[in-house]
Amino acid sequence: MDIPQISNISTPTHPPLVENEAAWDLVRIIIPPYIFTLSAVGILGNAFVLAVFLLQRARWSVPEIYLGNLALADLLMLCLLPFWGVNVLNDYDWPFGEFLCVVTSLSITTNMYTSVFLLAMISVDRYLALVQTMKARWLRRKRYAKAVCAVLWLLGVAVCAPVLPHRKLRYEPEYQVMTCFLDYPHDSWKVAHHILLNLMGFALPFLAISFCSINVVRALHRRNDHACGWDQGDRKATALVYAVTLFFLICWGPFHLFTFLHILCDFQVLDAAQWMEVMAIGDQFATYFAFLNSSLNPLLYVFTGQYFRRKLSELYHRHKRARASDITTQRSVVSTLLHKTDHIQPVVL
Repeated sequence: MDIPQISNISTPTHPPLVENEAAWDLVRIIIPPYIFTLSAVGILGNAFVLAVFLLQRARWSVPEIYLGNLALADLLMLCLLPFWGVNVLNDYDWPFGEFLCVVTSLSITTNMYTSVFLLAMISVDRYLALVQTMKARWLRRKRYAKAVCAVLWLLGVAVCAPVLPHRKLRYEPEYQVMTCFLDYPHDSWKVAHHILLNLMGFALPFLAISFCSINVVRALHRRNDHACGWDQGDRKATALVYAVTLFFLICWGPFHLFTFLHILCDFQVLDAAQWMEVMAIGDQFATYFAFLNSSLNPLLYVFTGQYFRRKLSELYHRHKRARASDITTQRSVVSTLLHKTDHIQPVVL
């Protein structure tokens, strides 16, 4: 991901490298508070989702397995994102040492890929449930869902592993900063990294999400045509399908557009010198805007669903009954003690 923390050193990483000081001042003013707010909201939301799933007595269903893993991937990524916020606030002078430079960058990128893969898989599962209901019933088994999640986590690690040895921390005496960056051994590595990011991080998942969403909406239309009217639940389901697709495109589209511009510059289709400043500033805002997807995923995928609200209601009423039972037990114990006290005879010496 081409941002100061993890970009190649040839990409502008410090305000002095570009002429537009006002734009970099805007980056310093807007980005850090945005990152900290985004992380706080996302951590609370995803942690709440995981807590509800973990506290329920029943075993997780197939959708819950995917949603739980999505919440975990987003939670891990958002917990580490403030390190980047501090880096921006510190004028891109990385203060945490080389170990955290490697670990935070690799973890954030790995969880970013895993989150995107899981978003695509949730759409595929919805497609199998609503469109291929009978044919693909055997595919929607819990053990298969767990295996798919394990594969997606491993795939997220595998996609990031090749660049792990090239994560470096280097002091830049000209700007008096310690930079955490990707030191590609050759320009071809940078090109391959950008292409892989575009394909695996956006193009293929977006195609999967779009294909599944279109077919789900068609299936809902056909079902309501036979029923001679739209059910309110189907309207909500259709709106959610559109929202998922549009939200993914809006959040991740700008980031991958700038990544594609880097590819065009790598192949000399665009003049890198002319586009350098645009891409340097654009990378900042587009990258951190993309993480909005992880912060608001709980709201879009979980909180809006009646199923999750029912689970939450069950937990609340179970907790309420448990408290009522504890109070009743305590009253019974106190009453028994008082009753025994009344029957104690005084000892006369």
